[in-house]
Amino acid sequence: MKRISLTLLLVLGVLLSGCGNPAPKQMGERFQSVPQSKAKIVQKGEHKDSCAICGMHLATFYKTNHAATLRDSTKRQYCSLHCVVHDNEINKTDLINLKVVDAKTLKFIPALSAYYVVGSSKPATMSRVSKYAFAKKKDAEAFAKAYGGKVMKFYDAYEVATKDFTRRR
Repeated sequence: MKRISLTLLLVLGVLLSGCGNPAPKQMGERFQSVPQSKAKIVQKGEHKDSCAICGMHLATFYKTNHAATLRDSTKRQYCSLHCVVHDNEINKTDLINLKVVDAKTLKFIPALSAYYVVGSSKPATMSRVSKYAFAKKKDAEAFAKAYGGKVMKFYDAYEVATKDFTRRR
């Protein structure tokens, strides 16, 4: 009986020890986040709300989300350009119809016509260098003026993202 009571007290102590700590960030507190109800999820299956590569929660990093279709018509969604590069370059996955979330409107737009702001002061997703996309150049320029970074097109942003992998070698 004493042993059970002591064990119970220890378990309760561990559980209650975190009560004085500040609450973890709630959904929406991160710059990249949107409420789940505003996140468009294009992939199917049990883990549809998670990045196809790293498993991060898509709504939490929605403003940096990308989506693509594979040759077999399977749709994949990624938390970041970093994970797109990983799937395309490391996994050698053939991605078709690549889209990115417009950080202003929160709608998917074609990645090849997007204007990316690379290296802003806003937090990066899966990288040290942030990459946010916009449908309109004027929106990208306004974002860069407010938060820093350089406006560039998809292939230049993709090239920056590939450096995440070459640094590790």
